[in-house]
Amino acid sequence: MHQPPAVALGIQGVPSTSPRLYNQDLAPTQMAGRRWSAYSIFTLWANDVHSLGNYGFALGLFALGLGAWQILLALGIGAVLLFILLTFSGFMGHKTGVPFPVMSRIAFGIHGAQIPALIRGGVAIVWFGIQTYLASLVLRVLLIALVPGLKDLDGNSILGLSTLGWVTFVFLWIVQVVIVRYGMDMIRKYEAFAGPIILVTMISLAVWMFVQAGGSIAWSTSHSLTGGEMWRTIFAGGALWVSIYATFVLNFCDFTRSSTTRKSIIKGNFWGIPINMLLFGVIVVVLAGAQFKINGTIIASPSDIVQTVPNTILLVAAALALLVLTIAVNLMANFVAPIYALTNLFPRKLNFRRAGLVSAIIGLVILPWNLYNNPVVIVYFLGGLGALLGPLFGVIMADYWLIRRTRIDVPELYSEVASGSYFYRNGFNVRAIAAFIPAAVISLVIAFVPVLEPLSAFSWFFGAGLGAVLYFALADRKRTFRDVSGEPIAVPSVH
Repeated sequence: MHQPPAVALGIQGVPSTSPRLYNQDLAPTQMAGRRWSAYSIFTLWANDVHSLGNYGFALGLFALGLGAWQILLALGIGAVLLFILLTFSGFMGHKTGVPFPVMSRIAFGIHGAQIPALIRGGVAIVWFGIQTYLASLVLRVLLIALVPGLKDLDGNSILGLSTLGWVTFVFLWIVQVVIVRYGMDMIRKYEAFAGPIILVTMISLAVWMFVQAGGSIAWSTSHSLTGGEMWRTIFAGGALWVSIYATFVLNFCDFTRSSTTRKSIIKGNFWGIPINMLLFGVIVVVLAGAQFKINGTIIASPSDIVQTVPNTILLVAAALALLVLTIAVNLMANFVAPIYALTNLFPRKLNFRRAGLVSAIIGLVILPWNLYNNPVVIVYFLGGLGALLGPLFGVIMADYWLIRRTRIDVPELYSEVASGSYFYRNGFNVRAIAAFIPAAVISLVIAFVPVLEPLSAFSWFFGAGLGAVLYFALADRKRTFRDVSGEPIAVPSVH
């Protein structure tokens, strides 16, 4: 578990790996045998883009007063930016074959990498619990529709959750733990299975609503925004769309480390981001416009529509599809990151399976439904952690693309030798930390100080830009950077 392949031991110039830094899950993946194709990456986005949370965000734009073309423009702006950011982030994973915590060692040092890894993992663990709870709400609706008598189990409260709520939450919790125990390849297969189901379901739901509305929709609400306020909201919407994916932009290498080619990343991202997001936008416009035309109300989520489906069979099918979707989103967005973060923290004790179980247990014991129902936790704790992701991204990308020009000595990412490229000062790159801290403070100020509220939607961009500029100014550009493949210590791509 903690040793590289035996062949690496006999190769001159390859440094010895440290068991504090290396195990089979943190090791780089061999180029040969990688399995994530363009379709794998496309289905990843096909699931995540159509998450209930994203629909809630986009439907919120309609509620704010944006009409059909303004919503599509806002999402389009965000999609173009995301395609660029995620493609460059994905290339890093394909070249090095390493997961995000190891990628962070390049800029922050072999021990300083714990900072970005734990921030990213902490956000994900809380959201894993919350998303599982939201999925359990859909399952409760489904079960009560099938067996109305179960409603009697949904009225009490045990630690903030009803008896039926506990049953549905624990069931979905177990399902996800079982999937993760089979590793990233099982997640890849699940995403490939779920992607087409989600697309067909959402398109069908939009068509059904279009018919219910008499073949036409409302293109905007009665309080539509105009002029400067409209344009500010459009660009703010596009910026927030990028911020939603701030976590993925950071650790996309967790997936692309197993991608077959750089072309597969470009192709998968193209169909999965701008094209798929355009389809997502059209569905949002139809759902919101149709419901507003029918009764003048604005829905908050597709699950609101599912509950109104008069046919029990169709309601069950739609609810099951939403469950498949939520699990798919949770696995890739909120389960993988903490697994690698915990494995990186305790590489001698944890592997992918064990770290997955630990992550899931934490996601359960924090009683996430209580956190979700507390606005202070959502806004300040999770919002605050999210505001830190921009500066981390800026530092890491500036170091990889601008300072090193993609020249990475992969074997030394696993070495504790004091002369190693990523040892810096006792394993910490103080220059990266010095760039991160002021950028993070300014990002938090922009996100939360009331007087700066008009700029709050752009806090990720301020943080990322400032982090990159500060690091570029502080970094030691006199060093010689070597480009050394990780193939000698790489392991077969089982993920």
